[in-house]
Amino acid sequence: MVLSIAERHQHILNSLKTKGHVSVAELSKELKVSAVTIRKDLKLLEDRNLLFRTHGSATPQDPYIADRHVNEKEKIQVQQKLRIALKAASLIEPYDSVVFASGTTINELSRQITTIKGLTVISASLIASQNLSLISDIEVIQLGGMIRKSSSSVVGPHAEKMLQGFNSNRLFLGVDGIDPEYGLTTTNAMEASLNQVMINAATKVIVLADSTKFGRKGFGRICGLERVDTIITDTDAPESLIAQCRDKGVEVLVV
Repeated sequence: MVLSIAERHQHILNSLKTKGHVSVAELSKELKVSAVTIRKDLKLLEDRNLLFRTHGSATPQDPYIADRHVNEKEKIQVQQKLRIALKAASLIEPYDSVVFASGTTINELSRQITTIKGLTVISASLIASQNLSLISDIEVIQLGGMIRKSSSSVVGPHAEKMLQGFNSNRLFLGVDGIDPEYGLTTTNAMEASLNQVMINAATKVIVLADSTKFGRKGFGRICGLERVDTIITDTDAPESLIAQCRDKGVEVLVV
C-alpha cells in the first residue's frame, strides 16, 4: 500500500516521538520510498518547524546547543532536576570523597545534601560550594581558576592542575548533551577539558542529565559513553536512546 504525503509525514513524526531520532535509510525502508523522497519529506517538515535535519537523519529538536546563563537554565525542567538530584544524593555515602562538576542539576544536588559524616566535596561550581559550606560535617574544596560567568563555575589549567592531586570515589557530572554514538558534550571547550580531568580523578562517573539533554550536542566533547558508569535522568527521556546507552554498558536510572 502506497502512503500519501500526509500519511508519510505523520509516520515520520510518530517515529520521532517514540524513538527520539530517525534516519533516512530506516524511513526509506519502512515507507518503501526512495531516500530522495524521504529527504524531501524531512525538508518540508523542517520548514514547518516540526523537526531538525542532521546528516542523514532527523531529530525532534535542534541537536546543537547554544550556551545559556545558569539563571535561565535554573527555571527549566525544575521538577525533573529535583528528582534527579534526590536520587544522586542517595548514592553518596559517609566518608566519600566526591567531585562536583558544574550545572543547574549539580547545584540542585548540593541543595539536597544534608549531613553526611566525613564527606569531602571537590567542587567546580561556586553555587554548590556555597551551599555545601553551610553544612558543618562536610569539607568543601573549591577549585581555583578562571570563572566562567554563564555557569558560575571555574575552568582552566589552574583547576585542572589542582585536580591532578586528588582521587575521588565518585564524580557527579552535568552535561549539555548526550549522544549514544558521539558521547557527552558541553557548550564550552574549557569546561569539557576540565571535565576530562575530573573523569580521570574519579573511580565512578555519574552523569546527571534531564531528558532534554538526550540526542543533543554541545561544542566541546567530554568523552564517549565507555567512560560513564551511570546516567540519572527523568521519565521523559527517549526510550530508544536510553536503550542505546544501556547497550553500551551504562547503567541508566530513570526517576
